[in-house]
Amino acid sequence: MPGVFEVYVKTHFSAAHRLRGYPGDCARVHGHNWIIEVYVQCRKLNEIGIAIDFRDIKNAVKEVLGRMDHCDLNDLPAFKDENPTSENIAGFLYRELSRALNDGTVKISKVKVCETPGAGAIYWED
Repeated sequence: MPGVFEVYVKTHFSAAHRLRGYPGDCARVHGHNWIIEVYVQCRKLNEIGIAIDFRDIKNAVKEVLGRMDHCDLNDLPAFKDENPTSENIAGFLYRELSRALNDGTVKISKVKVCETPGAGAIYWED
């Protein structure tokens, strides 16, 4: 069975949110410095030994996070009907980045979103 390469980039963005229906402090507007990790898989390297250029991943992530950075996430269309939890943000980023980067050779394998250094969520699809 051939091996699988998985590469990743780690970055961050800052944004506010509130959790509608939450029975506690998180129901009020508050902010986080969200830490994001995006993982990309491939089975074959290009002619110079690269799965996907880190720059390509970073540019795609930068484009998506540019719409979220220093915003109230509840005001974004993606979170109009669902809370901008770490879980939902991870799913949103996975779908957006899959559209931007998946090409038959590489695919987003998972996205990790942490609202604090010790707590977060990971999203992937089987």
